[in-house]
Amino acid sequence: MFADWPGVETASAGTNNDAETPLDAELVAWADLIFVMERPHRAKLQQKFRKALRGRVICLDIPDDYAFMDEALVRLLEAKVIPHLPQG
Repeated sequence: MFADWPGVETASAGTNNDAETPLDAELVAWADLIFVMERPHRAKLQQKFRKALRGRVICLDIPDDYAFMDEALVRLLEAKVIPHLPQG
């Protein structure tokens, strides 16, 4: 959703092993910031990648039960993610 945001490179990955693209140590090391939808997602990351995270995880507190690109989800993501992105 934010791939065209100026000054931002994005990647998407899941916290479950059966995710289409599971999060791995290489992707964690690459990311400056990691956004998760819910607190259980953050807990999984902290359990698996604690040393590599260095406080770079932002929990959006959005229930992970929306359909892909649901309009309500898009509005929530815009409201909660944009303040953390470079402005310019």
